[in-house]
Amino acid sequence: MSLANLSTPALLVEQSCLQDNLAAMQEKADANDVTLRPHAKTHKSVALARRQRERGAEGLTVATVTEAETFVGAGVDDVRVAYPVTGREKHERLQVLRDEATISLTVDTVAGAEQASAIYAEADTPVNVLIEVDVGHGRCGVHWSDEKATVTLAQHIAALPGLRLAGILTHAGQAYNGPSDGETEVEALRRASRHERDRMLSLASALAEADGVEVIPHNFDISVGSTPSMAAFENAERDGFRVTEIRPGNYVMHDAIQVALGAASLPDCALTVLTTVISTQEKPDGTHHAFVDAGKKVFTTDTGYGTSGHGIALADAATMQPHPGIKVNHLSEEHGWLTLSGDADLTVGDRLRIVPNHACVTVANQDRLHVVDGNAVVDTWTVDARGW
Repeated sequence: MSLANLSTPALLVEQSCLQDNLAAMQEKADANDVTLRPHAKTHKSVALARRQRERGAEGLTVATVTEAETFVGAGVDDVRVAYPVTGREKHERLQVLRDEATISLTVDTVAGAEQASAIYAEADTPVNVLIEVDVGHGRCGVHWSDEKATVTLAQHIAALPGLRLAGILTHAGQAYNGPSDGETEVEALRRASRHERDRMLSLASALAEADGVEVIPHNFDISVGSTPSMAAFENAERDGFRVTEIRPGNYVMHDAIQVALGAASLPDCALTVLTTVISTQEKPDGTHHAFVDAGKKVFTTDTGYGTSGHGIALADAATMQPHPGIKVNHLSEEHGWLTLSGDADLTVGDRLRIVPNHACVTVANQDRLHVVDGNAVVDTWTVDARGW
């Protein structure tokens, strides 16, 4: 099939770029002697998860119970839920999956640990639990500097039936903040990655010295991961502990935010949105606009450090050259609003490709990914793991 035969809007994944992204992150993991456990929330696709595992990824990371169910149902035998699962119904669904796969999950509160224990205490074997740690993002997790709180939670987990303290886990979301205090983008990524690693190693050392918990190097998971912090990741050792696994997700696609952060270049972006011009207008103020058939329900309204508008319109998808005269400056539900300047000249029916700001949200809103090689559609993958 040719791209010309696709109805728009359509999500396109450039095959060769995707393969390069998969290979590069696996090489990063191998070079640092860590397990690559990719976060599948970016693509939610069984077909793509299989390709990650064929490259050497061990297990998957997910954010929802539905994602866990989908991938275990497709044959994945090791799934980590990097999200504080809450509620009896969700834990019961995970417990069912343990007949088919190794399931692990995170907690960051005593209440969360007790909820989990109430379900898994009835199981034949305890479930592996990792303490979620906040290394600077400010979201969920025990703060990395509060060793007392972390030790207390670890001791509580160790004493609860049905739970096994298997490690600590974090997401360095602060890597998305970009530079500060005169830093370059590269320096900011190095700082975020170093903090993520060193703060987790420090906490593991503190847990190893605590009474009532068994924390032994080489048998304790230290799990880190965000695509931007992985761009600068280098493993290290402290008191016998090293990072054991990385969990990036966005790296398979990359997007405009990753480009702005310096974690990727525009040619690294495997995901684009194919869209059609539905209207062109010259407004009373003299500005020229085109409107395309992809709005908020395709693109995300997410913006981030260094982004301008809601995506990067390409002048030439083959070379991934941005168009200097087309700006995706506004979105409504079914409309993308483009401002035209310079030599930008679009007419109704024209098609163009746009790199979204945030690939994960863009994919989550759609049913299919069309794998392309140039202008040829070589495969179509379903977005399988939608829902909670």
